[in-house]
Amino acid sequence: MTPILFTVIVALVGLERLAELVVSNRNLAWARARGGQEYGAGHYPAMVLLHTGFLAAMLAEVWILRPPAPAWWGVALAGAVSAQALRWWCIRTLGHRWNTRVVVVPGLPLVDSGPYRWFAHPNYVAVVLEGVALPLIHGAWWTAVGFTLLNAVLLRTRLRVENAALQQASSSPGARPAARGE
Repeated sequence: MTPILFTVIVALVGLERLAELVVSNRNLAWARARGGQEYGAGHYPAMVLLHTGFLAAMLAEVWILRPPAPAWWGVALAGAVSAQALRWWCIRTLGHRWNTRVVVVPGLPLVDSGPYRWFAHPNYVAVVLEGVALPLIHGAWWTAVGFTLLNAVLLRTRLRVENAALQQASSSPGARPAARGE
């Protein structure tokens, strides 16, 4: 694994993130048109900053500190690819309901198919896996550890907000359980 090849991989992930934002914005408009209510918007800028900084930090670490790529970089690459596959499985399963914000559309049933059969928040499992695996493709340990710790703090907030939003939506009079949005 060379720094140039690693940069290409990170750039591809960056392009994937842009594709996610296109899907997210389209789905956010769909949710709002159906009365979707956003929860926890205050932490969203921190999430954007963390995830953008994650991509930049691993590139900076590789190009400035020049860590050697581990002999097992293929295992890390497989982990990063698996994280992407899980993320897109979540997106496909949630369909129009998926976006990068916490938005609940009243009256929609809770999704319990796809990866949601096994995990309450599989998209966040993908984020955690990617946060470790992607930087380790080229030995960017500082980024892997730093992102994981900062993401744990953010996920604690995010999960609290999301779970409260789902609980509130499902307990309102006459409402069916609300849809998950990750």
